[in-house]
Amino acid sequence: MKAEIHPEYFPQAKVTCACGNKFTIGSTKPSITVEICSNCHPFYTGTEKIIDAAGRVEKFKARRAAASALPKKEKKVKAKKEEETEPKKSKAHAKKA
Repeated sequence: MKAEIHPEYFPQAKVTCACGNKFTIGSTKPSITVEICSNCHPFYTGTEKIIDAAGRVEKFKARRAAASALPKKEKKVKAKKEEETEPKKSKAHAKKA
């Protein structure tokens, strides 16, 4: 390994959370401040909010049903394919006719 390219390691770095929780970890910085930790995170504390997903699903189903009820437009791709299958007439042939 090359000498003097690695940052200094602090085995007792202090972490301070916005909720007031403090703990120590190993880091390349002597002190760290964080906005959320395991003591105040909603998933770990059990205060997680449940989103009403049923309403979203019902809205999606209603939009899909409304879209399938509309008449479908014919695709222009089929018309182009039919034109390509017909033999093309040259300009010289068109003048003779």
